[in-house]
Amino acid sequence: MSAASDLADRLHSTAIHLLRRVRREDAGAGLSAPQLSALSVIVFRDGLTLGELAHAEQVRPPTITRIVAQLEAAGLALRSRRASDKRVTIVKASAKGAKLLEEGRRRRIAVLASEVVRLTRRELADLERAADLLERLVGPRAPHPK
Repeated sequence: MSAASDLADRLHSTAIHLLRRVRREDAGAGLSAPQLSALSVIVFRDGLTLGELAHAEQVRPPTITRIVAQLEAAGLALRSRRASDKRVTIVKASAKGAKLLEEGRRRRIAVLASEVVRLTRRELADLERAADLLERLVGPRAPHPK
């Protein structure tokens, strides 16, 4: 394996373990992983079509329709029709859905922060630089809703 492949392998493994660790906090949301994932996309990309959401979640349209119906029944998402084409369904997060997602995000961040504070100043600086590089690798992302 090349040095780049070795590093990519380490990053992949570490990212998975990191997400698993913070994912434990998701139980407080009371949603399944697919529902929570879809809600996250809906909150961060408010006002997308069912097709766009299915594409983002890498599932078939019937699956996303079922998930959105569940989120809507829970009061977490809202569906409407596009004014210019009534055949197109637009999905938006409700205030309750956005709040639920933000609370989960805060719980996940708190778990990470409780571990980050144990690092030395130098390690913190290194980790900040690494985060900058990872963000550059990922590219532009949706702004965090405030």
